Amino acid sequence: MLPSFLIVGAQRCGTTSLYRALEQHPLLLKPVLHKGVHYFDVGYERGMPWYQGHFPLRAGAALLGRRYGARALAFESSPYYLFHPLAGERIAADLPGVKLIVLVRDPVERACSAHAHELARGFETESHFERAVELEERRLAGAEELLRKEPFAVHHAHRHQAYLARGRYADQLDRLEPLFGRERILVLDSHLFFSRPKAVYDRVLDFLEVPRVGCPEFERHNGRALPRRVPPDLARALREHFAPYDARLARWLGGEPSWRQ
Repeated sequence: MLPSFLIVGAQRCGTTSLYRALEQHPLLLKPVLHKGVHYFDVGYERGMPWYQGHFPLRAGAALLGRRYGARALAFESSPYYLFHPLAGERIAADLPGVKLIVLVRDPVERACSAHAHELARGFETESHFERAVELEERRLAGAEELLRKEPFAVHHAHRHQAYLARGRYADQLDRLEPLFGRERILVLDSHLFFSRPKAVYDRVLDFLEVPRVGCPEFERHNGRALPRRVPPDLARALREHFAPYDARLARWLGGEPSWRQ
């Protein structure tokens, strides 16, 4: 099989929790080995046969389809797809008709969470969030240009240290819209997903045109405690920085983001 839909981001916005809820549905088929294949961002040189080999066989999907009276759909979740400058173009070319799901959260919280996550994994060496934010512009300078010039390159800072840039969700959605159209992109407020998971889950099933089968267990996965509180002055400055980007999310969410209400 090839995926009918992808969870493309954003990083540290609940993608793992949504993935774990969806994989419990008998008609939604996850990759055989990993949650995220990361083909369209850092593995594209491996080729489509390599990518397709990560998913279940069509014969098994056909059996499920007959059992439940609806088509089984394969999917994966790779949150770097949303941010990588070439991933959207590659997905649109190789998976015509695919649908995309994007989760967004308070970008200040997301940035703090991402820093703690990358620090714990060893991809960040600067232990102070404030300093990492100061370094970001210099670290990411020329990254998008390099990734477009050398399509199979991997840029460490772009992938692991883009704390503010990844939270400018509207820019990334605007890049996807002409490739997929609004009707094939579902943007979810992750704060609402965690507070009302069943309602958001049902909305995803409606978007995918999949019948409601079973009752999933909703759990929070891959959470990480922040090492320290963000200084109030920095938090205020970051909220001001993100304000115009958050305002542009309203048309995707159908209203003001929860963290701005």
